[in-house]
Formats: sequence, C-alpha cells, structure tokens
Amino acid sequence: MGMMNNYNDNVEIFVGCLFLTLIVGLNAHIGEYDEYWQQREVEAEKALHAAYHPQPYNVTNHFNQQVHKTMEGLNSSRRSLAGKYSGVNGECEATNPIDACWRCQPNWADNRKRLADCAIGFGRGTTGGKAGKFYVVNDSSDGDMVNPKPGTLRHAVIQLEPLWIIFERPMNIKLNEELIMTGDKTIDARGSQVHIAHGAGITIQFVKNVIIHGLHIHDIASSSGGIIRDSIIHYGLRTRSDGDGISLFGATNVWIDHVSMARCTDGLIDVIQGSTAVTISNCHMTDHNDVFLFGATNDYVDDVKMQVTVAFNHFGKGLVQRMPRARYGFVHVVNNDYTHWLMYAIGGSQHPTIISQGNRFIAPPNLFAKEVTKREAPESVWISWNWRSENDLFLNGAFFRQSGCNVIDPKYKPNMIPAMSGTMVGELTKYAGPRKCIPGQPC
Repeated sequence: MGMMNNYNDNVEIFVGCLFLTLIVGLNAHIGEYDEYWQQREVEAEKALHAAYHPQPYNVTNHFNQQVHKTMEGLNSSRRSLAGKYSGVNGECEATNPIDACWRCQPNWADNRKRLADCAIGFGRGTTGGKAGKFYVVNDSSDGDMVNPKPGTLRHAVIQLEPLWIIFERPMNIKLNEELIMTGDKTIDARGSQVHIAHGAGITIQFVKNVIIHGLHIHDIASSSGGIIRDSIIHYGLRTRSDGDGISLFGATNVWIDHVSMARCTDGLIDVIQGSTAVTISNCHMTDHNDVFLFGATNDYVDDVKMQVTVAFNHFGKGLVQRMPRARYGFVHVVNNDYTHWLMYAIGGSQHPTIISQGNRFIAPPNLFAKEVTKREAPESVWISWNWRSENDLFLNGAFFRQSGCNVIDPKYKPNMIPAMSGTMVGELTKYAGPRKCIPGQPC
C-alpha cells in the first residue's frame, strides 16, 4: 500500500509538472496562472482586436507621407520643418518625422510629454504615461522582488496609474529578475545615460500603451525566476526567463525608440503571442545573433493580427540574423540601414506579409550570404507569401527575393505614396540610438 501511495504521489507530481510546463509554454514565464493573470489575458485579447488595423496599407501610406513632408522641409530649408537650432554643442538636426516632432526643441526637458505625440507607424497613438504624473527614479538598486524599494525602476513600473518615468542621474541598473511592467507607462531616459545591463531584461506582458525611450540595453542574461511582484496588487511565481532584452507578450500599442541593444542571451526584441500596434524606431543594434523575433510559434494563429513597423533603425556590427524574423502578421520594414549581417537580414515562416521599403542593404563579403531574405518553407509554399521590395538600395551584391503580389485595394492605389528611397537612409538613420540630451539645449 505504501508503495502504491508513493506511486500515486509520483504520478500526481508528474502530471502537475506536465500541466505547469504546458501553462508556462502558453503563457510565457507565469508559474502560477491565477485569476489575476487570466483577467489580464482576457483584457489583452480585447486590446489585440481593438488595436488591429483592417487596412494596414493606410498605415504604411501615412508613414511614408510623414517622411516625405519632413525631407521636403529639410531640402527646402535646413531650418524649417525638421528644425535646426544653435546651441552650446553646435546645431541640432532632426532628419526624420519622429525626431522632427520633438528633438530640436531647446525646452524638451520642460515639455517631455511632447514625445507622446510623435509615434508613427503601427504604434501611432501610443501615449505611454502622458496622462499621469512624473516618477523620478533615484535608486539604481533592484534588491527586493516582492516589495520593491520606492525610487527604483521596479517600483515605478508596477504602479497601476499612468506614469512618466524619468531618471535623476546616470545609472547602471542590474535587474535581478525580469522587469514586469504594467500599462500606461513611459520609461524616458533622456538627460541621463541609463544602462539596463548584466542582469535580466524588460517584460511587457498582457498590457497596453507603453513607450520605452533612450535606454542602453545590453548583456542581458536569463534569470532564475521566483516570486516577483508584477503590480502593486499582485505578485506570483515566475519561471526562468529566456534572457530577451525586451519581450512583448500579448502587448499592444508599444513604441520603442532611440534604444541601443546588444548581447542578450536570447533575442534583443520579441513581439509575440497576440502583440500588435508596435513601432520600433531610431534604434541601434549590434553584436547579436537572433535580433528581432515577431511571432514565436506556428500554432498561435492570432498572430495574424500582429502589425509592426520597423523604421529608421541601424542594424550594425556583429549581427547575424532575424532583422526581423516573422511568423504570421504584417511587418512594415522601412528606411532602415542594414550595414551588417552574417546569414540574412529578413526571414519568416507561416506566410507573414513583409513590405520592405526604402531600406539600404549592404551585403557581407560572404558570397553565400548576399540574399537579404530567408523563408522557412519550400518555395512551392512561400511563393504566395506577400514579400515586396520597393525603393530599397542594394549594395555589395545584396538582393531581395520577392514573392506574392501587391494586394493593395485598388481604390487606395491612386493615393499611395512611395517610401523615401533607400539612397536617403544615411540621413534618416543618422541619429539612431540614445541621444545625449542636456536640459536647456536641443537634444
């Protein structure tokens, strides 16, 4: 009887572990998928459907229109729409519409929330913590996962109300466990050199309306998990994290801008599991293998509503692949500078739509890595995927294998605006990465 009881106990433990593994696989690193997380998931699914654009080409068209307006302003007068101002450190020049919206204003530090009006692409309308108070991070420690110390970044991001989070001084923050954010937050590192490094990364899970701006994120490692507070009203068990720099899981209306990223254990940025309305702009990526993953599994078909804009970024030294790699969804890859890759730049599976416009692709010396694109499927399957290249600039033997057809609704075609040419990418991405911003001076 004792042996039978032990056997039953072992079976129950095994089944429990198997169930936990299944839940964790479906719900990222939530070790205890309780009523709180179930409710967040329900709300996130509603947000996914609400944020989805049924006419994505209207969004790409608006983006290209804004770029043309800014560049025309620069060409007609280098002091007009994009702005150019004299300051102690010389002149400020903003060469794309996002930067032209805020960067060259000498009073940027007194009007930080102007940034919330500047997103374009699928993340347009993301306002972060614009409706809330300022929260000043004055403590770089991260010692208590359950009761974070006031003044720390972890304490700031778990608050329920909207917050615009800024930093009192330059900081190096080593996160002991993944930083789990609530919605309606802006992390704004302008005016301070803030490094999230040598620890865990940032998790944006089942929330909406988040801006991350100006951070240096690098050397991110997997963390062991444990009991972690994810809002002021809840904490629970998390399993081991993967080591992503920024992970979006069921997240909507997220804008990542002027961030530098390098050397993460897993990906630099993941956009997965029902995330949509995302813009990644003005970022500088280096020294990494799997750069961007959009859509994590072939089984999660809700990612057909994933829509991401990747714009004005510099994909620099030491990068290997996935810039991005997409499953399902619609990805607008526009006006980026691809100066380095070892395997390929843009990949995918599960019939994503990828519109590549006005990028500069500089192929590596390797004769077998000249192709920009890589599909994880037989040609008989991917030939129908809609992967288009328009106004891209190909150098050093780079080439893009198109497939599918242009599926723009005929009624929109007469009003379509082409992307700014890849020949202008050097200007458009000139100031990618975190900017050195000094209060009282143009940034």
